[in-house]
Amino acid sequence: MTMYSFENPERCTVGTIGEVGARLFLIQVREGRRLLTVKVEKIQVATLATYLARLVKEMGRPQHLPDDLSLEAELDIDFTVGDVNVMAVEDELRIVLELDELVAEDEEGDTAIISLTREQAAAFAIHATRLVEGGRPPCPLCSLPLDPRGHDCPRTNGHRAPIT
Repeated sequence: MTMYSFENPERCTVGTIGEVGARLFLIQVREGRRLLTVKVEKIQVATLATYLARLVKEMGRPQHLPDDLSLEAELDIDFTVGDVNVMAVEDELRIVLELDELVAEDEEGDTAIISLTREQAAAFAIHATRLVEGGRPPCPLCSLPLDPRGHDCPRTNGHRAPIT
């Protein structure tokens, strides 16, 4: 089990590799010479973006947002995220992310603790929202992503032609 701690990261971003419909979502954080890259699910990114945006709004308008939110070229994945926890430290205007590794129930996995400024959190939320919305549109009935090859919607229970 490894504990990664990023008290003052220079950057924290989210990105994807691959084509729409088969993208791999990654969160990457850099502090000095240390770089952490973790794999996350699209729904985790969407939920985290929504929650971060709400926290930042409650904390007040951020100052200048970071510009460069692209992934760094080094994409060695350190672990796959299972649980994501978020805590606001309002007196310091910081938001702390805890990313826990996806492991079997009886095992202990790696954990990353990332302390973000509200500016970093706001930029992350905006960038993450754009990435998620840039993917396949959701089905209007079941909200699952529509596949360009056709979509057998579970809400139709086999009684209608697939939605395309």
